[in-house]
Amino acid sequence: MEHRALQHPLTGQLFDSPVPAGTGWPGDPATRDTPAASSPTAVARLAVAAATLCELDACTSVCRACPRLVEWRETAATTKRAAFAGEPYWGRPAASFGDPAAEVLVVGLAPAAHGANRTGRMFTGDRSGDWLYAALHRAGFANQPTSAHAGDGLELRGVRITASVHCAPPANRPTPAEREACGAWLDRELALLVPQLRSVLALGSLAWDAALAAARRGGWIVPRPKPRFGHGATAELLTPAGHPVTLVGSYHVSQQNTFTGKLTEAMLDEVVARL
Repeated sequence: MEHRALQHPLTGQLFDSPVPAGTGWPGDPATRDTPAASSPTAVARLAVAAATLCELDACTSVCRACPRLVEWRETAATTKRAAFAGEPYWGRPAASFGDPAAEVLVVGLAPAAHGANRTGRMFTGDRSGDWLYAALHRAGFANQPTSAHAGDGLELRGVRITASVHCAPPANRPTPAEREACGAWLDRELALLVPQLRSVLALGSLAWDAALAAARRGGWIVPRPKPRFGHGATAELLTPAGHPVTLVGSYHVSQQNTFTGKLTEAMLDEVVARL
């Protein structure tokens, strides 16, 4: 851990990198006493035991179940990118973010090493977040179009954002074992949201697969053969209680897609409008 504390860009409070739980980082859902999973088995146990989304977010944000991901996220938090060398880095799993009464769940792939891994909030502090939050604002889901730092006043209405993997992975590629371990957090999140959930937006094929896998593990009725991912693709799912939930696919808001024009603002707005 880096021992030279640095000022948070908005609050000015001093933090180490990575940020210890319960030390005052804006939006930190955990306390010093929040239990940290040290294995996939512990992830499953803590996820099932979470009675609320707040409890789930707290446990997610201190998870240490995947050694490769822990090492990578903390290395990024201490070596840093030159542009952010004067900032503290969150360096922990990025918990889900948004309205606890959300009817829409957005599922991404994983935090970016110098985005959410730096700011501590999903899709915050990088170009992917710029695109996603601007689209959510245009659709009335967000109170502002930008997302630079935790604590900047951003609020979501009716939507919650999560990821198939909550730690920044090397080369943005979590392993199958890491995706499986983190899947227990998503399983519980879906279960807690089910009473009001109406749609899920999957950003990319891996998020699409993660959402379908979590639905199946939760006892949902999922079409067979497995619905194929595509931009604008949809699949109708049924919860165990028979409540319909629409899965909507979108190309990921990665720079690779937005810079090349594979994903345009109009294309993103069109899928968000379906939610």
